[in-house]
Amino acid sequence: MSAPLENIANYSAFVYGLRERHEMVTGSTLTLAPIGATLAKLEGRVECQAGIHLDVWELVDFAARRIRTYSYEIYCRGEKVCWYDAWEHPEIPELAATFPHHKHVLPDLRDNRVPAPGIRFEAPNLDVVLEDIRREWLRLGTERNETEPPLS
Repeated sequence: MSAPLENIANYSAFVYGLRERHEMVTGSTLTLAPIGATLAKLEGRVECQAGIHLDVWELVDFAARRIRTYSYEIYCRGEKVCWYDAWEHPEIPELAATFPHHKHVLPDLRDNRVPAPGIRFEAPNLDVVLEDIRREWLRLGTERNETEPPLS
């Protein structure tokens, strides 16, 4: 495959090929829409097995071949369990390894931040986030039943 961030056609092929690359993906409402000559917005939801879904928002700049900004939020049975962002926190030395990229994790989802290896502006992030879901959340979603207490 050509470089996904090279143009909208390549990124479309990358985005709409998620189900072929990730067997846990059961559906998607992702839409990649041009909003200018070289910009596009990616927005929607990726449904996964075990009641897990990923809400996605990206602004992609094909002239610069980079993601300008993003938000990736992971939900398990309707409860937000993790999110990724690039809000800068230079005051937290533990995040320096992947600065400014990090993820918010339980417990204390708002203030508990950890590095986010593999998340970058210069490359697509969806495969990295879906692998994180497979590794960290898919098992949990399968083991929990709806009568158990919330995760947080």
